[in-house]
Amino acid sequence: MIYSVKNFIDHKFLLRELVLKGIKLKYRRSYLGILWSLLEPILMTIVLTIIFGTLFGNNNKQYPFYILSGRLLFSYFSSATNMGLRSIRANASMIKKVYVPKYLYVLSNVIYTYMIFIISMVVLLGLAAILRIPPTWYLLLVWVPLVLLFLTAFGVSMILATVGVFFRDMEYLWGIIMTLIMYASAIFYYPEKILASKHGWILKYNPLYQIIDLFRDCLLGRPMDSFALIYSVSFAIGSIVIGCLLFVKKQDKFILYI
Repeated sequence: MIYSVKNFIDHKFLLRELVLKGIKLKYRRSYLGILWSLLEPILMTIVLTIIFGTLFGNNNKQYPFYILSGRLLFSYFSSATNMGLRSIRANASMIKKVYVPKYLYVLSNVIYTYMIFIISMVVLLGLAAILRIPPTWYLLLVWVPLVLLFLTAFGVSMILATVGVFFRDMEYLWGIIMTLIMYASAIFYYPEKILASKHGWILKYNPLYQIIDLFRDCLLGRPMDSFALIYSVSFAIGSIVIGCLLFVKKQDKFILYI
């Protein structure tokens, strides 16, 4: 443990450079640049509100806020894990030339996508002001689901990065899995009826749905659900432990497959 901490401190400058590199590459040759991080969720919220709100007769004034809050968290998790999945193979040339702790490639992707995600939260604050959603003291706890989201994304990314080196088709398989996770995360529909049905366990044991639910609780002035909190914390810690153990065990073989 002490060696790992010292190793991280010794390479923190490299981590910062990898994070900056990721941000620059993401917006290279983009006219809108980082502004697109604000426009994309706005446009998607408008589309989803029209389809699932207006056309389906949902007249709840807070519905756009409900959609945007879920969409932002899902988009971050999707981007972070997809980038994490490809992080080792994408940096194969550097890995073959110089020694760099390989987990930094995964961590840098999770961090720089998180920074973009935090910037995009400005849109959510603006929408809350437009819809006149009053802030409550529960808003002070919003850091809890945000930290859990980051930890979960990192843990899952470590697992995917390891599997992705040996199983190239994981990239395509994960795309299908993310589609299933999206529909099981209650981003654009209210989950009450589904949770009450015999298939409600699908949502109940989806960690991303639980994190999104905790996030919405904090924003809308509701106490956080105890099961959601315990389950999310357990999954985040479990995914990091499994991901790190798997990564460390297999990282010496990466060079043979990239």
